[in-house]
Amino acid sequence: MIPDYQSIMLPFLQHLKDKKEYKYRDILESLALQFQLSDIERKELLASGTQAIFDNRVGWAKTYLKKAGLLDSPKRGFVIITDLGLETLAKNLNKIDAKYLKQFPSFMEFQNSSRFETTSLDIVEQDETPEENLDKAYQNIRKSLATELLNRVIELSPNFFEKLVVELLVKMGYGGSIKDAGKAVGRSGDEGIDGTIKEDKLGLDIIYIQAKRWKTGNVVGRPEIQKFVGALAGQGAKKGIFITTSHFSREALEYTPRNETKIVLIDGEQLTQLMIDYNLGCTTQQVYEIKKIDNDYFGEE
Repeated sequence: MIPDYQSIMLPFLQHLKDKKEYKYRDILESLALQFQLSDIERKELLASGTQAIFDNRVGWAKTYLKKAGLLDSPKRGFVIITDLGLETLAKNLNKIDAKYLKQFPSFMEFQNSSRFETTSLDIVEQDETPEENLDKAYQNIRKSLATELLNRVIELSPNFFEKLVVELLVKMGYGGSIKDAGKAVGRSGDEGIDGTIKEDKLGLDIIYIQAKRWKTGNVVGRPEIQKFVGALAGQGAKKGIFITTSHFSREALEYTPRNETKIVLIDGEQLTQLMIDYNLGCTTQQVYEIKKIDNDYFGEE
């Protein structure tokens, strides 16, 4: 289990008790061994996918210890314990956390800086790092948007739904342009569409599409997928995309055609996530940039 960043503070400081300078990356690896993290846990990323969770938590543990004056960075990429840090270790504490660090003026100055909101102390005492809190807030907003999008898509007319599917695939890189990307070859009575789209701008291959605008309670089962595979065989096609606004049964997901046919199943959740990723039916409201120190700029080598 990946420890929270506050649980990392004391072990981090203990690694420096011999007063030697250590490479930060060496401390990171030593802590990973101490907490017996598996390779999977080491590689587990924040929701944003920008950094490993463990690396992020160790980084914040170092930041707070440094702001409290318990350790220092004598040069880029290195850390060393301070006299105040040694005094802290001499107390044989069971844990060092944000609440404990409040006793140090430099830490409080850091937290009460004019660039921090008054709620920053509450945030720092949580188990999650600021990036993790931001990631969770982002995912919640994204989930809410996805639900709204799916509700709108379900209410669309068959013609608009056909247009949406083709536009999404074009945004994903299929077909080149809207004008020559897709061609509807039939429409079923259950408000699905059947069509084709070029796999690339040159049209070297054709992908067969079937989309069913079903309410979330209606599950697409294996028989529907088998019919789709049969339709592909009838067209002499080898590739297909089956899109639904509901979801697929386990049997449908586990079904694998015996021939060389390759099909991709996209359910309502995946559909809305793709719409968000490719800015279809939604627009950017606000952009937040998370920045960090550019060590190359400050290097004097």
